[in-house]
Order: sequence, then structure tokens, then C-alpha cells
Amino acid sequence: MAFDRQKIVEAVKEAKARAKPRNFTQTFEVAVNLKDIDLKKPENRFKLEVVLPHGRGKEPKIAVIADGAVAEAAKKLGLRVISGEELEELGSNPRAARKIAKNYDFFIAAAPLMPKIGRYLGRYLGPRNKMPVVVPPMVTDLTPFVEKLKKTVRIQLKNNPVVHAPVGTEAMEDEKLAENIETVLNAIIGKLERGENQVKSAYVKTTMGPAVKIEG
Repeated sequence: MAFDRQKIVEAVKEAKARAKPRNFTQTFEVAVNLKDIDLKKPENRFKLEVVLPHGRGKEPKIAVIADGAVAEAAKKLGLRVISGEELEELGSNPRAARKIAKNYDFFIAAAPLMPKIGRYLGRYLGPRNKMPVVVPPMVTDLTPFVEKLKKTVRIQLKNNPVVHAPVGTEAMEDEKLAENIETVLNAIIGKLERGENQVKSAYVKTTMGPAVKIEG
């Protein structure tokens, strides 16, 4: 199934028109239904990071797991810092660990702490597709990592033949939302063995609004 940019714009306009006003800015989401794919085979599952050309529309919540210079750099950027000591404490406090995994969109980690992260937080971050972006040793400038994550969405195809992804907010221009959606669709199609032939349908919606089909 191929998607035309104008058809995506039309679906975005309709989704906005059908969404009831809320007292918050709603996220725009795309859902892609797949067909003829056997998800019992691990090779057919995938994880993707897609950089949206016009960003997410709102700031993601980012936490940095680090000590020393990387932790100091994170504090200067106003980011939440989880120290190596706090990381170990989370290992014995599942409730707090789950809360952190849920509350943050992305994690950045200093390379030396990755073994501890796997041990203490891996079980909470892994299933949510939130394992950290690793900062190599000797690198202390986090700005490039943060700027990229502000435009990044993570996509996962696991047990069900449907893929969901946030693509912006209702406050964004229709054309910009459409370009973000098109970027996500192309990334998903690029991971499928038979490309667009394995796409059954795609829908867009606001957080609380009804789904609107993108006509192929």
C-alpha cells in the first residue's frame, strides 16, 4: 500500500477537525497495520529510531545516568541525573525503578555504567524500548545527543502486526505533521521484506480523538 503526501495531509486535517478541544495539547499518533508477516520469527520483528524532520512538537523528558563530568554536563543542561549510587538503590526498589522507566522518554548513559544499568534497570527499560543512548568514554558534550533525541521517536514491532508512533502535536502545521508521518511510514516500509505490499492500512489520530484512515 503506497501513501501520497496529499492523502496524508487530508487525514491530518480530518483528525484535527474531529478531535474535541482539550485543556492540553494532544499528541498526534500514527498506527500502521501490517499483513502477511510471521512475528513468531524473530527476524521479522524490529526496533527503529526515526528522526522526525520537524521534531516531536514538544520536549521529551530525558534522564542521564552518569557520574563525574558527564553528570555535571547533564546538570548544566537542566536534565535529571541518576548517579551510579542511585542506580544501585533502584535495584532494590522496583517501584521507584518502574516509575523512572515510565516517566522519562529517553535515557542517556555514560559507558562505564552500562553493566550496572543492564543489571538494575534493564528489566524495566528493555520492554519499554527505552535502553539508553550510550555516551562514549572521554565525551562530555551532551548537546548533540539531546538535540537528536528531541526529534527522535522509537518504534517497535514485537508480538502484534501493528506499529504505533508519536509524530508531533495538534499544534503543528498540517504539512509538517504530514512530512513527519511520511518519514515514519517510509522507515517502517523499509524494514519490511516486501515493503509497502505488507502494509494493510494506516491511521492517524490525536491522543483522545478518533482514528482517521490514510487513504492509499
